[in-house]
Amino acid sequence: MSTQSDNTDGMAPVGMRCGARSRRAALTAAVAAASLAVSLTAGCTRHGRDDDRSPQHTPAPARPAPAAPSSAPAVTAAGSPLAVKIDNAPAARPQTGLEAADVVYAEQVEGGLSRLMAVYATRLPAAVGPVRSARESDLELLRQFGRPALAFSGAQHKLLPLIGRAPLRVQSPDRAPRAYYRATGRPAPHNLYLRPARLLSAAPGGAALTTGFGYGPAPSSGGIPTLSRTVRYPAARFTFTWSAARGGWLVAMDGTPAVSAGGTPLVPATVVVQYVRIRASRFHDRLGNRTPYTETVGSGEAEVLRDGRSFAASWSRPAATGGTTFKAADGSRMNFAAGPVWVVFTPAP
Repeated sequence: MSTQSDNTDGMAPVGMRCGARSRRAALTAAVAAASLAVSLTAGCTRHGRDDDRSPQHTPAPARPAPAAPSSAPAVTAAGSPLAVKIDNAPAARPQTGLEAADVVYAEQVEGGLSRLMAVYATRLPAAVGPVRSARESDLELLRQFGRPALAFSGAQHKLLPLIGRAPLRVQSPDRAPRAYYRATGRPAPHNLYLRPARLLSAAPGGAALTTGFGYGPAPSSGGIPTLSRTVRYPAARFTFTWSAARGGWLVAMDGTPAVSAGGTPLVPATVVVQYVRIRASRFHDRLGNRTPYTETVGSGEAEVLRDGRSFAASWSRPAATGGTTFKAADGSRMNFAAGPVWVVFTPAP
């Protein structure tokens, strides 16, 4: 289940042929998808591999970010945010839709690589991706949002029953095939994209961001002027460089500036380096590598980057159903700057 080695068998081909064979393939895939939806609800599935596969009848438009038609059905009610697992391998960059996310979580996965979880509440981009597979610790992280929609490409077979029982609106390609497409110009599995408007009728608004974050003025003291901060994983790194002109932190991933698919730099207003316990989970990929489990319930230390300064802080999340609160060194609430927030989970020292 590593970022680089997901099985790509059974992916929707780009430019599917017309004719009877195509119709037969589409009918076969539709029956398989319906069967999978029933089995996943029951807690098991025969397609439960971290293979990022999508149904054979998933459309594959050539445009990288097509808008959803107004008649597209909304299968998730407004009021819950949309969370999307996003690929962060070099072949997946630049990603689409990250610039519209209210919160982006960066987590460590197999092989010391990284993957992203983007949360959307105040606005929905036309497309998001590349979409990739879920991990066990995502379920704990997302409990703070009540019953959010989770868009992901697949998961390790034994994890699927847990996902099916979690308080989530599961929106995988098997559950919502019309919301996904395969883009041209990129190799699979780094080419699966989501149309959010086919999952949510409208952006639910800021009230859906039940993260526990507080926003407001920065502490009057205690911050250290900071031009750049790098967070390293065994096989990945994030660097955040302050830009006074843009009023935020320019993101670089593995030494390369992070931009949107349209070339716009990613510039979160606040960056949180959250020190957490990262342990081995009970799941592993096909090569036997244990999946890291990021514990987001508990308490610990943190660094909050905002306004060109770094503030020492602490975090607390006593229960999975609650958000995470941050306090400054003097015990007062640690406010974030208005705008997007990136949270990078890193092992506690």
